[in-house]
Amino acid sequence: MKKILVTGGTVFVSRYVAEYCATRGHEVFVLNRGTKTQPPGVSLIKCDRHSIGDKLRNIRFDAVVDVTAYDARDIVDLTGALGDCGAHVMISSSAVYPETGAQPFREESPLGPNKFWGEYGVGKILAERELQERFPGAYILRPPYLYGEMNNVYREAFVFECAEKKRPFFLPKDGAMRLQFFHVRDLCRFIDVVLEKRPERHVFNVGNNDPITVKDWAALCYRIVGRKPEYVGVHEDVEQRNYFSFYDYEYRLDVENQHAMMPETTSLEDGLERAYAWYRGNREKVGVKPFIAYIDENFGRIPKL
Repeated sequence: MKKILVTGGTVFVSRYVAEYCATRGHEVFVLNRGTKTQPPGVSLIKCDRHSIGDKLRNIRFDAVVDVTAYDARDIVDLTGALGDCGAHVMISSSAVYPETGAQPFREESPLGPNKFWGEYGVGKILAERELQERFPGAYILRPPYLYGEMNNVYREAFVFECAEKKRPFFLPKDGAMRLQFFHVRDLCRFIDVVLEKRPERHVFNVGNNDPITVKDWAALCYRIVGRKPEYVGVHEDVEQRNYFSFYDYEYRLDVENQHAMMPETTSLEDGLERAYAWYRGNREKVGVKPFIAYIDENFGRIPKL
């Protein structure tokens, strides 16, 4: 049994990580402001990560899993408040790679601003650098699009909703853009692997090896709901995020280093089935975007594919 600190712990990735660690028998502490329902089986350290004081100083953690580090200050304030700890894992993002870089992105690829991710990606770069300076032995994981149970982001939930309402699905152009995903449970499994094996490499791209086209992804979501989609291609000069969950940006991570240590990952079909089972009982926890309203107001005359 390990004593593990998870930052956040109340929403999607951080909550899933906390619950996953607790169900595996670890003593889990979550650090958050205590304004939301806490995961079962954990201990709350109630404070803002920017005003921790001495609340962590006398606790020796075997591992810290930092899910909510978005800039250098986040790293400075957390690491400055920690006492002794074993391993440190930060969940970063594929947004650290500039869209102009050569693909697939490898861990050693240059980092830089990405016009699609803006300040979010820049902040993650600065957080990574600060952590590496303060804690050279830390591990940094860079996932693509995360999905699965507890996902409060309106991605697969949007497609599930369209399928349930028997709506046609509006695709960017012909739906050939490819997306790379990673199930949140696989992220947790890989954290386990890193903490157990303590590899010499300290930065990992993580994700499924095979991207999927937007069209096939939508079809899979519809099939899980029990529907078959009718598609409408949007070829107009319209901002894609007005009606669709993802930017007009195709990229791929090289995840061979992850797969060498953890060859098996959740199939997209299995992962989406788990996501839909969760969604059916937790619709109110998803942050719905006005995609459907935008579609109804603007795309009434676009022919079906």
